Amino acid sequence: TEMLDLPFLPFCVLLGGLGFMCVAFVSAWCQHWRGGFALDGSAQTFNWHPVLMVTGMVVLYGAAALVYRLPAAWSGPKLPWKALHGTLALAAFALAVLGLAAVFRFHNAKGTPNMYSLHSWLGLVTVLLFSCQVGAAPAPHHALSPLCPSLSPPLPSLQWLAGFSAFLLPWAPAWLRALYKPVHVFFGSTILMLSMASCVSGINEKLFFSLKNGTTEYKRLPAEAVFANMLGLLILLFGVLVLGALARPSWKRPDADFPDSCQVPALWRGH
Repeated sequence: TEMLDLPFLPFCVLLGGLGFMCVAFVSAWCQHWRGGFALDGSAQTFNWHPVLMVTGMVVLYGAAALVYRLPAAWSGPKLPWKALHGTLALAAFALAVLGLAAVFRFHNAKGTPNMYSLHSWLGLVTVLLFSCQVGAAPAPHHALSPLCPSLSPPLPSLQWLAGFSAFLLPWAPAWLRALYKPVHVFFGSTILMLSMASCVSGINEKLFFSLKNGTTEYKRLPAEAVFANMLGLLILLFGVLVLGALARPSWKRPDADFPDSCQVPALWRGH
């Protein structure tokens, strides 16, 4: 039986609304309760971290995963949709790197140790796996941004070359695409689940750290706690619906009818 008896486009509108709510909620939380945003290493610098991570690793990443479920992608060449999928994934990765830069900048400015909590371990594993998907690895000698000069920008890696060769080059052999695609799909879903776990654990950790010392304790459920808990539920709902859409067979592009050999537009082939 089908998981959902709902056409894809209305479902896509619903999912887009949920994604917008996730970004709006995390932005409002950081602006209203956490003091807004800055680039000076203060607590307001940290506030970029949840906003960029939720926007990149959850919303944009989920959108990238669903590109091939769009009915318009079911016919004609695949190459434009592959380019859109890759662009969204790279945008998500760029936001994730900036989000990491923000939290490291904040920790280093305050003398706070890095990478000691379960949330930070989950987040690091998620971003490292994601870097293998989009094929970016840290370069040793260049500054990333004003947020954190100690981090480095992403450069192409072997994984990027593998993905580029398997999915974007029109002359890539079918056996290479068939071999790499299940791995790409499996880790794509795994990364989304890890992103959800990282975001929810991060929200919980931030509330425990912030709601004390003169503020209403977390266990008393002040307004900020209720709002942030709702953000966590929205993130989980968005991610679960994306995973559900990916698992529904009737929403998958019928690849047997449109082989990868047709990925280059006829105009580009001289027809």
